[in-house]
Amino acid sequence: MVVVCESASLTHFILDPKFGLRNKLIKDIVRAGAAFDGVQIDFELVPARDRKNFITFLSDLRYSLGSAKWFTVCLPARTRLLTDDIYPYAQIAAYCDRVFIMAYDEAWSGSKPGPVASVDWCRKVMEYAQKSIPAKKLIMGLPLYGRTWASETTAGAWYFSGANRIMTEHKTPEVVYENDIPSFKYTTNVEVTGYFNDTWSVLQLARLYEEAGIKKLGFWRIGMEDPDLWNWVKISK
Repeated sequence: MVVVCESASLTHFILDPKFGLRNKLIKDIVRAGAAFDGVQIDFELVPARDRKNFITFLSDLRYSLGSAKWFTVCLPARTRLLTDDIYPYAQIAAYCDRVFIMAYDEAWSGSKPGPVASVDWCRKVMEYAQKSIPAKKLIMGLPLYGRTWASETTAGAWYFSGANRIMTEHKTPEVVYENDIPSFKYTTNVEVTGYFNDTWSVLQLARLYEEAGIKKLGFWRIGMEDPDLWNWVKISK
């Protein structure tokens, strides 16, 4: 069972003990995970002030789950330990059976166009992870998705002067009043750049990890992949 939190505010409220939600959440997770082999935590927006709270939360949840359940934590990609790192690999690994390194989003929606996981960048992420996490616990995550970027963002909110500037730049032919509200339309060409992962690119990352002695791989996520990938991947016991 995977437990995800993608809200910094919500994460703060459930991690900080003073709000009285933390212990309830731990009990709810243990109860909900009873029918599964284990629990995986993926909290991607932990506020800096909750660094210690996050680590003790993982420790408390590990204890509450008991030794019969697998306990896995997903962590964002790192190439080095940051100052006051919210996700210190070595420290967190001490409380987990497995650590899933999300080695993707090198390029993201707000960045310049580029691969979400280039080979050179993944090599650096892997090398840092290997230094920080025991080999038997390390899972390297591979992306099965891609992203696109546009040369121009056409959606936005504008001041009066900005709206007029846009109409002038694009030679808007007319302003039309709809129920007394002015509106305009124009057509523009937008260049879109995309990077994605196919079977070849995913296999290059898988081979990188295999050659480095990585024994466990994960994917984000099943259903996004090039169908031909499964002709090349085998599960070994």
